[in-house]
Amino acid sequence: HVQLVESGGGSVEAGGSLKLSCVASGYTTTSRTYMAWFRQAPGKEREGVAAIGSNGRTTYADSVKGRFIISKDNAKNTLGLQMNSLKAEDTGMYYCAADELNHGLAWRGYTYWSQGTQVTVS
Repeated sequence: HVQLVESGGGSVEAGGSLKLSCVASGYTTTSRTYMAWFRQAPGKEREGVAAIGSNGRTTYADSVKGRFIISKDNAKNTLGLQMNSLKAEDTGMYYCAADELNHGLAWRGYTYWSQGTQVTVS
């Protein structure tokens, strides 16, 4: 049984920072999976934020390049997302996702999902 449990959301003023964490359990380790962060604002489609491959290669949405950093700690089976210089348009529900195949920022391909955590930037 695969589980992705995330934490770290909250409210912050524009220009501030937040860090999200996602702990994976119940199956293969993060070292052998592709993982990503997605977000969804009310009334909008889910969108990819950042992805990281099993080899550590990263991909970012243009809207977050230079502000967000995705990382993996394979020893702790943990995925992280450091979010800096936050803007109001970063507001939404954030999810981490994992899969054995590389789907990049395409959310429909991912099999495993976290419960989501709210990020609000005002």
